[in-house]
Amino acid sequence: MYKQTLCFVRRNDELLMLNRENKPTQGLWNGVGGKIDENETPMECIIREVKEETNIDISTYEVIDKGVISWEVDDSYVGGLYVYLVDIEDNYNYQTPKKTDEGILDWKKITWLLRDVNFGVGEMIPHYLPNILNGEDYCNHFCVIRNKKLISYEMQRLELIDLK
Repeated sequence: MYKQTLCFVRRNDELLMLNRENKPTQGLWNGVGGKIDENETPMECIIREVKEETNIDISTYEVIDKGVISWEVDDSYVGGLYVYLVDIEDNYNYQTPKKTDEGILDWKKITWLLRDVNFGVGEMIPHYLPNILNGEDYCNHFCVIRNKKLISYEMQRLELIDLK
């Protein structure tokens, strides 16, 4: 259904975030992920993308399928991506900041990412991220954006089969 994936890699009270060099999230901190290749499942994609972007092999961890993040922009564009969460060991040694082909990787405190007025992350992140990190449900995190401003966020529980 969707053609992209996103993963949040959590260590203690931090997430490994990527400040992307390219649009559409250029200059903003976000999780890691990317485009699904032909004949690739979203799960296969996220394992490959995290390895390519961070050199962390998440296939040895529980990769939790958290559903999708979807959006509507100015009544004219609808998009979405599959979202995953991976918890790694509290003492996992991964030195940052680290420059990559995609941008800069760095550990960011979850409390910083969730601040109300944080211009370093996309507007949608503080709305859906708490539910992805703390919720046990598989959901559609739906955001409506008008004139470059988030005007609504809704979370709807899904059945796993709804998106496969």
